[in-house]
Amino acid sequence: MEKGAPRAETKTEQSRERELYEWARILVCPVLAVMLAFTFTVRLIGVEGHSMLPTLQDRDRLLVLTSGLCGGYEPGDIVVLRKESFTPTPIVKRIIATGGQVVDIDFSSGMVFVDGRPLHEDYINELTFTPEGTAFPLAVPEGSVFVLGDNRNNSTDSRSAQLGTVDERYIIGRAVFLLFPGPDAATGRRDYGRIGGIG
Repeated sequence: MEKGAPRAETKTEQSRERELYEWARILVCPVLAVMLAFTFTVRLIGVEGHSMLPTLQDRDRLLVLTSGLCGGYEPGDIVVLRKESFTPTPIVKRIIATGGQVVDIDFSSGMVFVDGRPLHEDYINELTFTPEGTAFPLAVPEGSVFVLGDNRNNSTDSRSAQLGTVDERYIIGRAVFLLFPGPDAATGRRDYGRIGGIG
């Protein structure tokens, strides 16, 4: 009886060690997978300011698909970009035109034209009346995009010579999902159903 007791204790210890190992493996693998996903495929980016109203609010949190997985950009995409000569922090804007397209803005009527056709922009806060120094019409260079904020008269964007057209290499990624909404400017409520023009 006494000789058998240590053997039973050893089996119990081995069983506990195996169980701990299995639990560690179960917990560590998903954590590593999430870390890798957020490092190489998606990022969580916060919106700062009001340049994308009404589509996006200040303090919205966006899930952003990184550039390597986007497969190119199209007009209408909401993107996060960083151009150090403009600002060290990422900014969120909407692509209006891509390489090879021509943008023109009639600031008296507030209309934006791409390749001679007026855009029907149901996502904007108001028409585009504010020039910021860029001369129009403007041909967008290949490999670049022309971006505007949806809150046109309160947004510094590609109309500014300081930002201008944006090389696609400055784009961090495309916003694909509104993960956590910031408070509405008027009501202070968070609208979980609002995803604006993202998609």
